[in-house]
Amino acid sequence: MARKTIMAAGGIVLRGGTRPRIAVVQRSKDDAWVLPRGKLKRTENPAAGARREAVEETGHRVKVREFLGAITYRARGRPKVVQFWRMQAYERPSRDIMKDIVAVEWLTLAAAVRRLSYPLEKLFLKNIGRRLLKRRRKAARKKPARRRKTAARRAR
Repeated sequence: MARKTIMAAGGIVLRGGTRPRIAVVQRSKDDAWVLPRGKLKRTENPAAGARREAVEETGHRVKVREFLGAITYRARGRPKVVQFWRMQAYERPSRDIMKDIVAVEWLTLAAAVRRLSYPLEKLFLKNIGRRLLKRRRKAARKKPARRRKTAARRAR
């Protein structure tokens, strides 16, 4: 009999503006450093599960943004699919982290990639992270121009 696929979800959780930091968490069960993620509840929507896991593991409320992709691997002999979303964390923590997490660190993209324990997750973050930060830089450059147009309209 085929073993059922384990479904999980999580996020690349960003905090900060022009120089964003990415959340990585250290699990207590094996001391591994990972992106915030976890198994979905039986009838849970993946985006809702990703939000729940990010809040539980980072202690920060988050806004879920776009879907970024998924990684697949085998866990205890079963296939596992982890879907990831980009998330924006509120600056201040809103709750304590769950007891399964030893530590949360907010790191630059390069430092986060180095800190992660699993090669597949490192590769995923490195590739997706570059695109995310490039988009954020472009958006940051565009914002001042929009403000000037708005200010000019108000002056009329």
